[in-house]
Amino acid sequence: MKNLVKVVLFSFLFVSCKQQIQTADIPKINGYWEIEKVVFDQGEDKEYGANQNYDYFQIDTNNQGIRKKVAPQLDGTFLVDDTYEKVRVRFQDDKAYLDYATPYMKYTEEIVALTADELVVLNAQKKEYHYKKATAINILGDGKKTK
Repeated sequence: MKNLVKVVLFSFLFVSCKQQIQTADIPKINGYWEIEKVVFDQGEDKEYGANQNYDYFQIDTNNQGIRKKVAPQLDGTFLVDDTYEKVRVRFQDDKAYLDYATPYMKYTEEIVALTADELVVLNAQKKEYHYKKATAINILGDGKKTK
């Protein structure tokens, strides 16, 4: 019985510690994000080592903006094309969502966690995507600063 009480108390503590995303947190999304892992609804993880593409977010003060895929280059720059998704941040029932729209589809992800260095989103298929803030790569050693 004692163990059951401990488990229930721990569960309440865990649930109550979930981060609540505020409007003031949204600017943290802006920038380049590299996927670290995906956690599937069955509990399995898929780890990502090096990524060929990063996600770039630019969201304005009206909680609207874009997300696009960019490719990091060895000189610290990013290859970018004209393809992007419109994104809007929506708050509902004490949760924050990213609503995406392209000419072909619309979909939503819940923001589970957001810090200056970490972004976790949950999609409709119950896949949890864990991102880390990406920095430019410069392995040329030329001493030049990257943008």
